[in-house]
Amino acid sequence: MENQLAKNFPLESKLGAVRVKIDDTTLRDGEQTAGVVFANREKIRIARLLDEIGVDQIEAGIAAMGGDERDTIEEIAHLGLKASVLGWNRANTTDIATSIDCGVDAIAISLATSDIHIQTKLMKDRAWVLDTIRESVAFAKAEKPDLYVSVNAEDASRTEIGFLIEYAKAAKAEGADRIRFCDTIGLMEPFRTYEVVKHLREESGLEVEMHTHNDFGMAVANAIAGVHAGANWVNVTVGGLGERAGNAALEEVAMALKYIEGFDLDMDTARFREVAEYVMKAAGRQIPVWKSVIGTNMFAHESGIHADGVIKNPSTYEVFAPAEVGLERQIVIGKHSGSRSLELKFNEYGIEVTKAEATELLPRVRTMAIELKRSLFDKELIYIYNDWKAEKK
Repeated sequence: MENQLAKNFPLESKLGAVRVKIDDTTLRDGEQTAGVVFANREKIRIARLLDEIGVDQIEAGIAAMGGDERDTIEEIAHLGLKASVLGWNRANTTDIATSIDCGVDAIAISLATSDIHIQTKLMKDRAWVLDTIRESVAFAKAEKPDLYVSVNAEDASRTEIGFLIEYAKAAKAEGADRIRFCDTIGLMEPFRTYEVVKHLREESGLEVEMHTHNDFGMAVANAIAGVHAGANWVNVTVGGLGERAGNAALEEVAMALKYIEGFDLDMDTARFREVAEYVMKAAGRQIPVWKSVIGTNMFAHESGIHADGVIKNPSTYEVFAPAEVGLERQIVIGKHSGSRSLELKFNEYGIEVTKAEATELLPRVRTMAIELKRSLFDKELIYIYNDWKAEKK
């Protein structure tokens, strides 16, 4: 389907040849959703699914937790996946050594950089943060020179930009490969995100990864703003699982990049619904019907005007085909339906009705929908039709 938006409103900062990579943290930040625990076998299965659909990196968990967590990370690291496998760590040598012992090929070293975190949580100062990140990165690279090292700037969005750049440069000097810009409490907005990330990328020279939270509903928008500013990694979770209001959703980032930005991540998007169903079942959650991209209402049309438009040409009200994310189109009959929708719906049952007959049936359909306060089931439509036919005799 042609990207009409990009054609009509070309952006000066189109991504062009930039290679955007996806680092999925469903198994770490996703599992940190309050009340969510994945069984070991579920974590293995989720890792395989993420690899199959084409994510570039899988954040497998926190090895320093020990026990089942460590064992599962080690198993994932030795599955022979195409994706890189990353272990998350606090900024200390014990955590880092444990991750390396699991066999991961990448690690994240996380340390708070905002003054509120440094002073009230860590009870340290900026100098200590710089010394600690230097020591941690140097240790990791000494232990395993080819290890990919991401340094996480926790609460980066509330960090003074000069210090954030100093932190990035300190890590880079010891061999760090990228910095993760963490909008830890989700208070950024896209315009500010663009400015900050562009400055960070240009001044530090490090690759930047976006890690955005959805507290104000802007996780995906902020992630894409960061990409426009030069970030080439996006940290996501399936369905947007994560702390509090969640993280940027994998499926939303991928489809927004493709259909808003014209940038295809070359992922098996047709399996997005399948993967989300498995992850949400494992998490004890449900996919809301109104969920962006993978919710069943994405391609459910009730309004007469909308349904008629989609019937004539799907692109009138659908940006991409349902099958592209593993869904199907639904013409729903309810209060807002039109006669054309009724004609087509009855045709599905092998019942031919004329336009005049559909127009006559429509008030009955709307009355029942109002009484029941919902759209109608197929059998209910048949009952209406049969009653109407009986009255005609």
